[in-house]
Amino acid sequence: MEDKKTAIKDYAKELFAQKGFKDTNISEITAKAGMAVGTFYNYYPSKEKLFMEIYSEENAKLKRKCLRGLDLTQSPVSVVSQMLKLNSEGIRANPILREWYNKSVFDKIEKLYREENGLSAVDFLYGSFLEIVETWQKQGKIRGDIDSRRIMMIFAAIVNIDTHKDEIGLENFPGLLEQITELIMKGLTDC
Repeated sequence: MEDKKTAIKDYAKELFAQKGFKDTNISEITAKAGMAVGTFYNYYPSKEKLFMEIYSEENAKLKRKCLRGLDLTQSPVSVVSQMLKLNSEGIRANPILREWYNKSVFDKIEKLYREENGLSAVDFLYGSFLEIVETWQKQGKIRGDIDSRRIMMIFAAIVNIDTHKDEIGLENFPGLLEQITELIMKGLTDC
């Protein structure tokens, strides 16, 4: 049974990467996997749920890669800037992760994701990066009067600004994101 689930997920990942979420349908996935459409529903209740499982795995891989690429000897401002840059580059390079920013798909998937995951849906490298934030607080590099979990939500807010780049204006977005990050980090490092 795990082989069928793995086949569904592998072929879905391939199709989502090639065609996108919207243009991929369950019958294509199951045809590539060599099984009936009804078999799909033995493993996944919907295409959205399958996509979110694949998206979550891809996102976790990207976050681990980003963490490995950080130079933690630098200042918190530099580390957070590096992290945001690596994350943004990774998203742009991964067609599955890019789907998150496809406006026609985003609302439906994002709603499902947040309903199922609650606050964890906005966690930005929560586990590992939370430890870094707590270390910085102990070292006096960032403010200790703000709960470390709240600081993580501030970082999540920075990342989520990316979902509004169309409203902000693509020509303004990169500079604005840099400025917002700089201002937030200045406020967090003003110990």
